[in-house]
Amino acid sequence: MFKKVVLSILLVSGFANVQAADIEAGKHKAIMCANCHGEQGISSVPIYPNLAGQKELYLAQQMKKYRDGSRPSPVMAPLTKSLSDDDIANLAAYYASLK
Repeated sequence: MFKKVVLSILLVSGFANVQAADIEAGKHKAIMCANCHGEQGISSVPIYPNLAGQKELYLAQQMKKYRDGSRPSPVMAPLTKSLSDDDIANLAAYYASLK
């Protein structure tokens, strides 16, 4: 029963597609993120967070919030505007796969 509830929440919130993400496509797309977040998701700049090893759903949720403006950021908003849901899922899967 619990699994059905969680799956329903994921489907309604739009995060169910994260499971089918393409890590290789995310790696390719992450080139645009490397200047701030590091080539392997570990930032050398103290003000930018490390993305490597973060939870996939968290990363996807935050990128969508930047994109729709519900999490304002003068840096991230313009970078995420052009990302599709698939791009976001792929990036989230890639960074979550890094340790």
